[in-house]
Amino acid sequence: NILGLSRAPLNMNHYANKKSVAESMLDVALLMANASQLKTVLEQGPKFTLYTSLITLINLSLCLQVLVGILLIFIVKWNLNDEQTHLRLNVLENITTGCIFIIVVINVFITAFGVQRSTGLGVGCQTIKQ
Repeated sequence: NILGLSRAPLNMNHYANKKSVAESMLDVALLMANASQLKTVLEQGPKFTLYTSLITLINLSLCLQVLVGILLIFIVKWNLNDEQTHLRLNVLENITTGCIFIIVVINVFITAFGVQRSTGLGVGCQTIKQ
């Protein structure tokens, strides 16, 4: 072997664990962003025009993110080298991917409805009284 690398078989579990850790970090970042958005909407109160819609969308996003986190835990725990688990893993991965897609769409709507806190520095911005 020229490069000094071994010819050991590829351990799919090791690869999947690294992938799931990266996905989990992104999930945590989005979870924190949604929690911050929820706080902002709650601070603005029911007078905010889209209050109920935003509360519903943010809560749905948070619940789906928790579900994705749980699914990722189950996916990591199963042995990828065991062919008997392949069907279950494929189903779980498809469900996880579908949930992630729904989370992205929900968060596009959350962003479009405007949860950002105004600082009063822009033209037409409303200042939130502290």
